[in-house]
Amino acid sequence: MDENLFPVPAGVHPDDPILQLPKVSLHDHLDGGLRPATIIELAAQSDIELPADDPEKLGEWFRTQADSGSLPEYLKTFGVTVGVLQSAEALTRAAREWTLDQVADGVFYAECRWAPEQHVTGELTMDDAVAAVEKGMEEGVAIAAQEGRTIMTAQILTAMRQNDNSLAVAELALRHRDNGVVGFDLAGPEDGYPASAHKAALDLLRGELFPTTLHAGEDGGLSSMMDAIAACGAVRIGHGVDIVQDMQITDGAGEIGRLAAWVLDRQIPLEVCPSSNIQTGAARSIESHPITGLKDLGFNVTVNPDNRLMSQTSVTREMRLLVDHAGWDIIDLEIATAAALRAAFIPLDVRDRLLEEIVMPGFERIDL
Repeated sequence: MDENLFPVPAGVHPDDPILQLPKVSLHDHLDGGLRPATIIELAAQSDIELPADDPEKLGEWFRTQADSGSLPEYLKTFGVTVGVLQSAEALTRAAREWTLDQVADGVFYAECRWAPEQHVTGELTMDDAVAAVEKGMEEGVAIAAQEGRTIMTAQILTAMRQNDNSLAVAELALRHRDNGVVGFDLAGPEDGYPASAHKAALDLLRGELFPTTLHAGEDGGLSSMMDAIAACGAVRIGHGVDIVQDMQITDGAGEIGRLAAWVLDRQIPLEVCPSSNIQTGAARSIESHPITGLKDLGFNVTVNPDNRLMSQTSVTREMRLLVDHAGWDIIDLEIATAAALRAAFIPLDVRDRLLEEIVMPGFERIDL
């Protein structure tokens, strides 16, 4: 594999066997996954001042700023990345590199989530922005194919819950549902901004049978998750680690509340992002992260990077952390990968084929 096209993910040893495992990434933000060198080049073109002009130092600045222990503070780092992504060319480049970075991470299916409403301060319309991202991902897929690598990508369009553009973003997603857009999301600060405030958009999508995965249970507690599931009909939950507040479990035994039981019994997929959760204060450490207890109780957990730049991470690194610090083994990783694939917003027959042709043989070849 060409290392210039597919750089080894940050914090990952190139000989780590986990790097060779086939992976799925469901919760992976475009504007949280830019390469530092690309930010520097794009900023120079737009006369945007950066806190550092060296890629390594800039990457460290993002990680340090994100280590705030607060979701609102963590989100402030996106002012820089969104600022350099205000042209079609910049969005296309970012999406192309985002796709190639998935390949370098061993990801064969990736959903790219991002908020078009944040990329129209220049001459772009939201439709232009969606087309630019799709173009970049298609270019990345083509480059990977030329190098003998396979990757499938799709877009999830995000509306910001603190704004009032959700209906327009929902309509945008429906216009592009046959051109690479497979889902809708609400992101941004949870506290004080319930998903149900965007009922018009969510009702439209539900009526059109269009999937939604909503950020919830990251810093808004159980009420955020109840709102997303009961009032808004989310079929997946972004993060969802606050579900542990609805259970009393000791040594694998105890009681769980009605919401936790609903999530467990219906196997609602949780898009868990361990390193990011620690940065925002949703968890204290990898050792004590709720994902392991939830896995052991049978919840439908998946492993995701959230923001590759801010957390200096990848799916490979998240898996390695869980193996080294939380006792996961290769069977756990395979179950989480299969769960992510089954939760993907693509047709069932495609998911079944990818499971049989890529996931099962891919895990059989690797020994940790």
